Amino acid sequence: MVQVDRRVGLLFAGFLALLGAAGLRAMWLVTLEGHSLRSRAAAQQVQVLKAPARRGTITDRNGVELAVSEDSATVIADPRLVHNPADAAARLAPVIGQPIDTLLRELGDSRRGFVYIARQIDPSRGDAVRKLKIPGVDVTVEPRRRYPHGMLASQLIGAVGTDGYGLAGIEQSRERTLHGVDGTRRVVSDAIGQPVSIVDLKPSSPGRDVRLTIDSAIQEKTESVLDDVGRLYQPKGATAMVMNPRNGEILALSNWPPVDAQHFGDAPAYARQDRAVGASYEPGSTFKAITVSAALQERRATPGSVFDVPPVLQIADRTIHDPETHGYESLTVAQILARSSNIGTDEIGLRLGRYTFDRWVRRFGFGRSTHVDIPGEAAGIVPRPAQYSGSSMGNLPIGQGLAVTPVQMAAAYEAIANDGVAYTPHVIEGGRPRPRRVIDSGTAHEVARMLEGVLGPGGTAPEAKIPGYVLAGKTGTAQKPVAGGYSSTKYVASFIGFAPARNPRLLVAVMVDEPQGSIYGGAVAAPAFQKIASFALPYLRIPPG
Repeated sequence: MVQVDRRVGLLFAGFLALLGAAGLRAMWLVTLEGHSLRSRAAAQQVQVLKAPARRGTITDRNGVELAVSEDSATVIADPRLVHNPADAAARLAPVIGQPIDTLLRELGDSRRGFVYIARQIDPSRGDAVRKLKIPGVDVTVEPRRRYPHGMLASQLIGAVGTDGYGLAGIEQSRERTLHGVDGTRRVVSDAIGQPVSIVDLKPSSPGRDVRLTIDSAIQEKTESVLDDVGRLYQPKGATAMVMNPRNGEILALSNWPPVDAQHFGDAPAYARQDRAVGASYEPGSTFKAITVSAALQERRATPGSVFDVPPVLQIADRTIHDPETHGYESLTVAQILARSSNIGTDEIGLRLGRYTFDRWVRRFGFGRSTHVDIPGEAAGIVPRPAQYSGSSMGNLPIGQGLAVTPVQMAAAYEAIANDGVAYTPHVIEGGRPRPRRVIDSGTAHEVARMLEGVLGPGGTAPEAKIPGYVLAGKTGTAQKPVAGGYSSTKYVASFIGFAPARNPRLLVAVMVDEPQGSIYGGAVAAPAFQKIASFALPYLRIPPG
């Protein structure tokens, strides 16, 4: 009996010891570890997440939506609450279209409290994930960017990253306007990670819309024409701009090859670049109108001034030839421009002299930014007179030895088309670009009349004619510079023109980089100008004249 009582006493003592230990453990957890445990529990059950703002819409001048935001599903997870990562990965993989191994690495890392599993997927796939009811896996709503017209004006519009910030184009340059203000959201989850409470701590504010001067119909036609140029001549690239010369509004801006805006980052760097503002090239004969304008403005010549044009012209160590072989002839300034005579243009340039010539080149806006509201604009390259070599005045007046951008050339011709006044080119509607006088109205009219001859008999661009309209413009066929000189196989073919010539309301510039088969501006770029203008003139209800 004594032995039984002793055993009971030992058991009771052991029980008291265990109870005491449990009490001490509980006290230790409550007092010393309580804060840490509460924090860990809260971390698993309470999350503060960013509530992305809805991005503003980008539209064309008529309200056609070019870039919009829509709701999408984003799958998130707390790996600490995922009890069976392998099973969860196997169930998620076919729904969200990701490899099981990738999902297993994300879900199996219990050191992490929050991971993105899939971002900005279709809402229907998000609903399918919800129906799986996997502990620790949740679905939230997040805005994503969509481009309803696919490739239309993609290099101009740009792209948005997964995190909702603009990466290129207008999406990048107007980030502050478009983005809005992100908010914060507190999500409280139960023990298996399912949300039981969602509270917006700070509501998000949507971004503001941006309206462009682009006309989507003209933009679509311009891109279609460049696509034809791409198929026919297989160039490295091509660019076209359509402007209203009366106010600097850009109605279309297209680059070929096109880029899928929804997958912008997958395209090569050359294709992603908006070369209308970011690519510099030697303009060749389109620059001759600038040289002639300067000479007329300085009263060194008139449209009827006659120059003796020899078969070749020697300037320092450079021998200047014309596109077509000829003997000694006399040409007026108007004929020199219409026939695109290199020799005659250089003789006009020599009358100006290097310092006067340079002053007018810069007056037209070359060598500096046009301040167009498109990111990535290059300034081009224009040497100073002190940097000229002996043969520079044989190169520069005919558009060699300097580099310009397509938007600079368009802006220069804008001054000729608009009574000598140029407006800052722009694609954002609502601004008030200030006019800048470049040349006198009389000079502008004289040069415009001479540019009509380029499309007339003996001119270099009869292919650019449009029935019922009198047009003015200039072709360019420029050899591309290479180490030690100029390439004999790589050219830039271009054409810049405006219509109607006597009352210009439309300006179109086309540049084709390294066309194959034919290289001449009159054969490659002028027909593209003609197709674009033939559509845009009646579309804009511009009467013949």
